[in-house]
Amino acid sequence: MKKTLLLAGVALTFGLVAASGARADIKMGVAGPITGSIASFGAQLKNGAEQAVEDINKQGGILGEKIVLSVGDDNADPKQGVSVANKFAGEGVKFVIGHFNSGVSIPASEVYNDAGMLMISPASTNPTLTERDMWNVFRTCGRDDQQGAVAGAYLASHFNGKNVAVVHDKTPYGKGLADETQKTMESKGLKPVLYEGVNPGEKDYSALVSKLKGANVDVVYFGGLHPEAGLIIRQMRDQGLKTPLMSGDGIVSSEFTSIAGPGSDGTLMTFAPDPRKNEAAKAVVEEFKAKNYDPEAYTLYSYAGFQIIKQAAEEAKSLDPKKVAEVMHSGKVFKTVLGDISFDKKGDITRPDYVMYVWKKGADGKINYVGNELTN
Repeated sequence: MKKTLLLAGVALTFGLVAASGARADIKMGVAGPITGSIASFGAQLKNGAEQAVEDINKQGGILGEKIVLSVGDDNADPKQGVSVANKFAGEGVKFVIGHFNSGVSIPASEVYNDAGMLMISPASTNPTLTERDMWNVFRTCGRDDQQGAVAGAYLASHFNGKNVAVVHDKTPYGKGLADETQKTMESKGLKPVLYEGVNPGEKDYSALVSKLKGANVDVVYFGGLHPEAGLIIRQMRDQGLKTPLMSGDGIVSSEFTSIAGPGSDGTLMTFAPDPRKNEAAKAVVEEFKAKNYDPEAYTLYSYAGFQIIKQAAEEAKSLDPKKVAEVMHSGKVFKTVLGDISFDKKGDITRPDYVMYVWKKGADGKINYVGNELTN
Protein backbone atom coordinates (compact mmCIF):
# COMPACT_ATOMS: atom_id res chain seq x y z
CA MET A 1 0.00 0.00 0.00
CA LYS A 2 2.79 2.37 0.98
CA LYS A 3 4.65 1.46 -2.20
CA THR A 4 1.54 2.23 -4.26
CA LEU A 5 1.12 5.61 -2.55
CA LEU A 6 4.81 6.36 -3.07
CA LEU A 7 4.57 5.59 -6.78
CA ALA A 8 1.42 7.70 -7.03
CA GLY A 9 3.26 10.57 -5.33
CA VAL A 10 6.18 10.26 -7.73
CA ALA A 11 3.77 10.22 -10.67
CA LEU A 12 1.96 13.26 -9.29
CA THR A 13 5.23 15.14 -8.81
CA PHE A 14 6.36 14.24 -12.33
CA GLY A 15 3.03 15.41 -13.69
CA LEU A 16 3.31 18.73 -11.91
CA VAL A 17 6.84 19.25 -13.23
CA ALA A 18 5.71 18.40 -16.76
CA ALA A 19 2.77 20.75 -16.47
CA SER A 20 5.04 23.46 -15.09
CA GLY A 21 7.39 22.93 -18.00
CA ALA A 22 4.53 23.29 -20.46
CA ARG A 23 3.45 26.54 -18.85
CA ALA A 24 7.01 27.85 -18.99
CA ASP A 25 6.95 28.28 -22.77
CA ILE A 26 7.41 31.90 -23.78
CA LYS A 27 4.83 33.25 -26.19
CA MET A 28 6.07 35.51 -28.96
CA GLY A 29 4.33 36.86 -32.03
CA VAL A 30 5.18 37.93 -35.56
CA ALA A 31 2.78 40.21 -37.40
CA GLY A 32 2.57 41.59 -40.90
CA PRO A 33 0.64 41.47 -44.16
CA ILE A 34 0.45 37.70 -44.55
CA THR A 35 -2.31 38.14 -47.15
CA GLY A 36 -3.10 40.92 -49.58
CA SER A 37 -1.18 42.80 -52.27
CA ILE A 38 2.05 43.03 -50.27
CA ALA A 39 1.97 39.53 -48.79
CA SER A 40 5.53 39.01 -50.05
CA PHE A 41 6.69 41.33 -47.26
CA GLY A 42 4.59 39.46 -44.71
CA ALA A 43 6.25 36.25 -45.88
CA GLN A 44 9.67 37.79 -45.28
CA LEU A 45 8.79 38.64 -41.67
CA LYS A 46 7.15 35.26 -41.06
CA ASN A 47 9.99 33.23 -42.58
CA GLY A 48 12.59 35.18 -40.64
CA ALA A 49 10.65 34.64 -37.42
CA GLU A 50 10.09 30.92 -37.93
CA GLN A 51 13.75 30.26 -38.70
CA ALA A 52 14.88 32.29 -35.68
CA VAL A 53 12.50 30.42 -33.38
CA GLU A 54 13.67 27.08 -34.76
CA ASP A 55 17.33 28.00 -34.23
CA ILE A 56 16.86 29.49 -30.75
CA ASN A 57 14.77 26.54 -29.55
CA LYS A 58 17.47 24.16 -30.78
CA GLN A 59 19.90 26.07 -28.57
CA GLY A 60 17.67 25.60 -25.51
CA GLY A 61 15.36 28.57 -25.91
CA ILE A 62 15.59 31.75 -23.86
CA LEU A 63 16.53 31.31 -20.20
CA GLY A 64 15.59 27.66 -20.60
CA GLU A 65 12.14 28.39 -21.99
CA LYS A 66 11.13 27.40 -25.50
CA ILE A 67 9.48 29.93 -27.80
CA VAL A 68 5.94 29.31 -29.01
CA LEU A 69 5.24 31.50 -32.01
CA SER A 70 1.90 33.08 -32.95
CA VAL A 71 1.43 34.55 -36.43
CA GLY A 72 -0.83 37.56 -36.98
CA ASP A 73 -2.11 38.71 -40.37
CA ASP A 74 -2.77 42.46 -40.42
CA ASN A 75 -3.35 42.62 -44.21
CA ALA A 76 -1.51 45.98 -44.17
CA ASP A 77 -4.62 47.51 -42.59
CA PRO A 78 -4.39 49.65 -39.40
CA LYS A 79 -7.70 48.39 -37.98
CA GLN A 80 -6.76 44.77 -38.59
CA GLY A 81 -3.36 45.48 -37.07
CA VAL A 82 -5.04 46.64 -33.87
CA SER A 83 -7.18 43.48 -33.90
CA VAL A 84 -4.03 41.36 -34.23
CA ALA A 85 -2.44 43.26 -31.36
CA ASN A 86 -5.47 42.67 -29.13
CA LYS A 87 -5.48 38.99 -30.11
CA PHE A 88 -1.81 38.66 -29.13
CA ALA A 89 -2.48 40.41 -25.82
CA GLY A 90 -5.34 38.01 -25.10
CA GLU A 91 -3.08 35.03 -25.84
CA GLY A 92 -0.45 36.21 -23.37
CA VAL A 93 2.16 37.09 -26.00
CA LYS A 94 4.93 39.19 -24.43
CA PHE A 95 7.14 40.04 -27.40
CA VAL A 96 6.16 40.91 -30.98
CA ILE A 97 8.26 41.17 -34.10
CA GLY A 98 6.25 43.42 -36.40
CA HIS A 99 4.50 45.08 -38.00
CA PHE A 100 5.61 45.89 -41.56
CA ASN A 101 3.69 49.07 -42.47
CA SER A 102 4.30 52.18 -40.40
CA GLY A 103 0.59 52.97 -40.59
CA VAL A 104 -0.11 49.64 -38.88
CA SER A 105 2.78 49.62 -36.41
CA ILE A 106 1.90 53.00 -34.93
CA PRO A 107 -1.66 52.17 -33.73
CA ALA A 108 -0.75 48.56 -32.85
CA SER A 109 2.09 49.79 -30.65
CA GLU A 110 -0.45 51.61 -28.47
CA VAL A 111 -2.16 48.29 -27.72
CA TYR A 112 1.18 46.64 -26.95
CA ASN A 113 2.11 49.51 -24.65
CA ASP A 114 -1.15 49.23 -22.70
CA ALA A 115 -0.70 45.45 -22.42
CA GLY A 116 2.93 45.65 -21.27
CA MET A 117 4.26 44.01 -24.45
CA LEU A 118 7.52 44.80 -26.24
CA MET A 119 7.60 45.18 -30.03
CA ILE A 120 10.41 45.35 -32.54
CA SER A 121 9.47 46.37 -36.06
CA PRO A 122 11.78 45.01 -38.75
CA ALA A 123 10.50 47.43 -41.38
CA SER A 124 8.45 50.43 -40.18
CA THR A 125 10.52 53.51 -40.97
CA ASN A 126 8.19 56.45 -40.21
CA PRO A 127 9.90 58.60 -37.53
CA THR A 128 6.66 58.94 -35.53
CA LEU A 129 6.91 55.30 -34.44
CA THR A 130 9.76 56.02 -32.04
CA GLU A 131 9.08 59.68 -31.33
CA ARG A 132 6.29 59.15 -28.77
CA ASP A 133 8.34 58.42 -25.65
CA MET A 134 7.17 54.80 -25.41
CA TRP A 135 9.29 52.30 -23.50
CA ASN A 136 8.18 49.30 -25.57
CA VAL A 137 8.85 50.30 -29.19
CA PHE A 138 12.00 49.43 -31.15
CA ARG A 139 12.98 48.80 -34.76
CA THR A 140 15.87 47.02 -36.45
CA CYS A 141 15.62 49.21 -39.59
CA GLY A 142 16.40 52.89 -40.10
CA ARG A 143 14.07 55.90 -40.38
CA ASP A 144 12.55 57.81 -43.27
CA ASP A 145 14.32 61.03 -42.34
CA GLN A 146 17.63 59.16 -42.66
CA GLN A 147 16.63 57.39 -45.87
CA GLY A 148 15.14 60.56 -47.33
CA ALA A 149 18.37 62.43 -46.65
CA VAL A 150 20.30 59.92 -48.75
CA ALA A 151 17.72 59.93 -51.55
CA GLY A 152 17.38 63.72 -51.61
CA ALA A 153 21.13 64.27 -51.67
CA TYR A 154 21.47 61.79 -54.53
CA LEU A 155 18.77 63.52 -56.57
CA ALA A 156 20.28 66.96 -55.94
CA SER A 157 23.71 65.70 -56.98
CA HIS A 158 22.83 63.57 -60.01
CA PHE A 159 19.77 65.42 -61.32
CA ASN A 160 20.88 68.99 -60.66
CA GLY A 161 19.01 71.34 -62.99
CA LYS A 162 16.69 68.53 -64.13
CA ASN A 163 12.92 68.17 -63.80
CA VAL A 164 12.10 66.01 -60.79
CA ALA A 165 8.61 64.75 -59.91
CA VAL A 166 7.75 63.62 -56.37
CA VAL A 167 4.87 61.13 -56.06
CA HIS A 168 3.60 59.35 -52.94
CA ASP A 169 0.88 56.90 -51.92
CA LYS A 170 -0.60 59.08 -49.12
CA THR A 171 0.36 56.58 -46.37
CA PRO A 172 2.47 57.44 -43.31
CA TYR A 173 5.35 55.54 -44.90
CA GLY A 174 5.05 56.67 -48.50
CA LYS A 175 4.22 60.33 -47.93
CA GLY A 176 6.64 60.54 -45.03
CA LEU A 177 9.52 59.23 -47.13
CA ALA A 178 8.64 61.40 -50.13
CA ASP A 179 8.43 64.53 -47.96
CA GLU A 180 11.77 63.82 -46.28
CA THR A 181 13.37 63.26 -49.68
CA GLN A 182 11.89 66.48 -51.00
CA LYS A 183 13.03 68.39 -47.91
CA THR A 184 16.66 67.37 -48.42
CA MET A 185 16.47 67.89 -52.18
CA GLU A 186 15.13 71.43 -51.75
CA SER A 187 17.71 72.26 -49.09
CA LYS A 188 20.31 71.60 -51.78
CA GLY A 189 18.63 73.82 -54.34
CA LEU A 190 16.57 71.34 -56.36
CA LYS A 191 12.80 71.91 -56.34
CA PRO A 192 10.35 69.40 -57.83
CA VAL A 193 8.31 70.45 -60.85
CA LEU A 194 5.46 68.17 -59.76
CA TYR A 195 4.18 66.86 -56.40
CA GLU A 196 1.35 64.30 -56.57
CA GLY A 197 -0.40 61.79 -54.31
CA VAL A 198 -1.99 58.54 -55.52
CA ASN A 199 -4.28 56.10 -53.76
CA PRO A 200 -2.90 52.69 -52.74
CA GLY A 201 -4.53 49.93 -54.71
CA GLU A 202 -5.20 52.02 -57.82
CA LYS A 203 -4.75 50.21 -61.13
CA ASP A 204 -4.98 53.06 -63.64
CA TYR A 205 -2.22 55.68 -63.47
CA SER A 206 -2.77 57.12 -66.94
CA ALA A 207 -3.73 60.55 -65.54
CA LEU A 208 -0.53 60.64 -63.47
CA VAL A 209 1.59 59.57 -66.44
CA SER A 210 0.01 62.33 -68.56
CA LYS A 211 1.00 64.89 -65.91
CA LEU A 212 4.54 63.49 -65.80
CA LYS A 213 4.83 63.75 -69.57
CA GLY A 214 3.38 67.27 -69.53
CA ALA A 215 5.98 68.34 -66.96
CA ASN A 216 8.74 66.82 -69.10
CA VAL A 217 10.19 65.05 -66.05
CA ASP A 218 13.69 63.58 -66.05
CA VAL A 219 13.18 61.38 -62.98
CA VAL A 220 10.21 60.35 -60.81
CA TYR A 221 10.69 59.87 -57.07
CA PHE A 222 8.02 57.57 -55.62
CA GLY A 223 7.29 57.12 -51.92
CA GLY A 224 5.32 53.90 -51.56
CA LEU A 225 5.32 50.15 -52.07
CA HIS A 226 6.16 47.86 -54.96
CA PRO A 227 2.64 47.09 -56.31
CA GLU A 228 1.98 50.76 -57.10
CA ALA A 229 5.58 51.49 -58.13
CA GLY A 230 5.54 48.56 -60.53
CA LEU A 231 2.28 49.62 -62.17
CA ILE A 232 3.42 53.23 -62.51
CA ILE A 233 6.58 52.13 -64.31
CA ARG A 234 4.70 49.74 -66.58
CA GLN A 235 2.18 52.41 -67.55
CA MET A 236 4.91 55.01 -68.03
CA ARG A 237 6.63 52.68 -70.49
CA ASP A 238 3.33 51.82 -72.20
CA GLN A 239 2.79 55.54 -72.83
CA GLY A 240 6.32 56.03 -74.14
CA LEU A 241 7.79 57.69 -71.07
CA LYS A 242 11.28 56.28 -70.50
CA THR A 243 12.06 58.42 -67.44
CA PRO A 244 13.68 56.42 -64.60
CA LEU A 245 11.86 55.93 -61.31
CA MET A 246 13.54 56.15 -57.92
CA SER A 247 12.05 54.79 -54.70
CA GLY A 248 12.87 53.52 -51.24
CA ASP A 249 12.90 50.27 -49.29
CA GLY A 250 9.19 49.69 -49.96
CA ILE A 251 10.01 48.14 -53.33
CA VAL A 252 12.59 45.62 -52.07
CA SER A 253 10.72 42.56 -53.29
CA SER A 254 11.24 40.18 -56.18
CA GLU A 255 7.58 40.85 -57.05
CA PHE A 256 8.51 44.39 -58.07
CA THR A 257 10.00 43.37 -61.40
CA SER A 258 7.20 40.93 -62.21
CA ILE A 259 4.74 43.82 -61.89
CA ALA A 260 6.87 46.50 -63.55
CA GLY A 261 8.17 44.30 -66.35
CA PRO A 262 11.31 45.06 -68.40
CA GLY A 263 10.83 48.77 -67.73
CA SER A 264 12.06 48.26 -64.17
CA ASP A 265 15.62 48.03 -65.53
CA GLY A 266 17.37 51.19 -64.33
CA THR A 267 15.12 51.85 -61.32
CA LEU A 268 17.01 53.51 -58.45
CA MET A 269 16.36 52.51 -54.84
CA THR A 270 17.59 53.27 -51.33
CA PHE A 271 17.97 50.41 -48.87
CA ALA A 272 20.43 49.30 -46.19
CA PRO A 273 23.52 47.32 -47.18
CA ASP A 274 22.33 43.87 -48.27
CA PRO A 275 22.19 41.83 -45.02
CA ARG A 276 22.60 38.59 -46.99
CA LYS A 277 26.18 39.64 -47.68
CA ASN A 278 27.00 40.24 -44.02
CA GLU A 279 29.49 37.69 -42.71
CA ALA A 280 27.44 37.41 -39.49
CA ALA A 281 24.52 36.13 -41.57
CA LYS A 282 26.40 33.51 -43.58
CA ALA A 283 25.30 30.40 -41.65
CA VAL A 284 21.68 31.53 -41.40
CA VAL A 285 21.53 32.45 -45.10
CA GLU A 286 22.80 28.95 -45.89
CA GLU A 287 20.02 27.50 -43.70
CA PHE A 288 17.43 29.44 -45.68
CA LYS A 289 18.90 28.47 -49.04
CA ALA A 290 18.92 24.81 -48.01
CA LYS A 291 15.14 25.24 -47.78
CA ASN A 292 15.07 26.83 -51.25
CA TYR A 293 14.26 30.25 -49.83
CA ASP A 294 16.16 33.45 -50.56
CA PRO A 295 16.12 35.57 -47.36
CA GLU A 296 15.70 38.85 -49.20
CA ALA A 297 14.95 42.29 -47.81
CA TYR A 298 13.37 42.14 -44.33
CA THR A 299 13.73 38.41 -43.65
CA LEU A 300 16.94 38.88 -41.69
CA TYR A 301 15.62 42.03 -40.00
CA SER A 302 12.88 39.86 -38.54
CA TYR A 303 15.36 37.14 -37.56
CA ALA A 304 17.56 39.73 -35.81
CA GLY A 305 14.66 40.84 -33.61
CA PHE A 306 14.53 37.43 -31.94
CA GLN A 307 18.29 37.38 -31.46
CA ILE A 308 18.10 40.74 -29.70
CA ILE A 309 15.29 39.68 -27.37
CA LYS A 310 17.20 36.53 -26.43
CA GLN A 311 20.40 38.41 -25.62
CA ALA A 312 18.59 41.19 -23.75
CA ALA A 313 16.58 38.71 -21.68
CA GLU A 314 19.72 36.80 -20.77
CA GLU A 315 21.43 40.04 -19.74
CA ALA A 316 18.39 41.02 -17.65
CA LYS A 317 18.02 37.46 -16.34
CA SER A 318 14.31 38.00 -16.89
CA LEU A 319 11.57 37.61 -19.47
CA ASP A 320 9.72 40.64 -18.13
CA PRO A 321 9.34 42.87 -21.23
CA LYS A 322 10.09 46.06 -19.26
CA LYS A 323 13.33 44.63 -17.90
CA VAL A 324 14.27 43.41 -21.38
CA ALA A 325 13.53 46.90 -22.74
CA GLU A 326 15.79 48.46 -20.09
CA VAL A 327 18.70 46.38 -21.37
CA MET A 328 17.87 47.30 -24.96
CA HIS A 329 17.83 51.01 -24.06
CA SER A 330 21.10 50.74 -22.16
CA GLY A 331 23.35 50.93 -25.21
CA LYS A 332 24.25 47.24 -25.08
CA VAL A 333 25.63 45.94 -28.37
CA PHE A 334 23.78 42.91 -29.73
CA LYS A 335 25.33 40.38 -32.07
CA THR A 336 22.90 39.74 -34.92
CA VAL A 337 22.68 38.58 -38.52
CA LEU A 338 22.63 42.28 -39.43
CA GLY A 339 25.91 42.83 -37.62
CA ASP A 340 26.34 44.67 -34.33
CA ILE A 341 23.22 46.60 -33.26
CA SER A 342 22.53 48.92 -30.35
CA PHE A 343 19.59 51.20 -29.64
CA ASP A 344 19.19 54.77 -28.47
CA LYS A 345 16.70 55.89 -25.84
CA LYS A 346 13.94 56.19 -28.45
CA GLY A 347 14.33 52.62 -29.69
CA ASP A 348 16.09 53.48 -32.94
CA ILE A 349 19.25 51.73 -34.07
CA THR A 350 22.37 53.82 -33.54
CA ARG A 351 23.98 52.96 -36.89
CA PRO A 352 21.54 54.09 -39.56
CA ASP A 353 22.93 53.29 -42.98
CA TYR A 354 21.27 53.61 -46.36
CA VAL A 355 22.94 53.16 -49.71
CA MET A 356 21.81 53.44 -53.31
CA TYR A 357 20.94 50.48 -55.50
CA VAL A 358 19.93 50.17 -59.12
CA TRP A 359 17.75 47.41 -60.56
CA LYS A 360 19.67 45.91 -63.49
CA LYS A 361 19.32 42.99 -65.87
CA GLY A 362 21.94 40.37 -65.13
CA ALA A 363 23.64 37.81 -67.32
CA ASP A 364 20.79 35.40 -66.52
CA GLY A 365 18.27 37.83 -67.96
CA LYS A 366 16.69 38.55 -64.57
CA ILE A 367 16.40 42.07 -63.20
CA ASN A 368 17.62 42.46 -59.63
CA TYR A 369 18.99 45.21 -57.43
CA VAL A 370 22.74 45.71 -57.20
CA GLY A 371 24.97 48.31 -55.57
CA ASN A 372 25.00 51.52 -57.60
CA GLU A 373 28.48 52.73 -58.52
CA LEU A 374 27.11 56.27 -58.88
CA THR A 375 26.39 56.62 -55.16
CA ASN A 376 29.71 58.22 -54.28
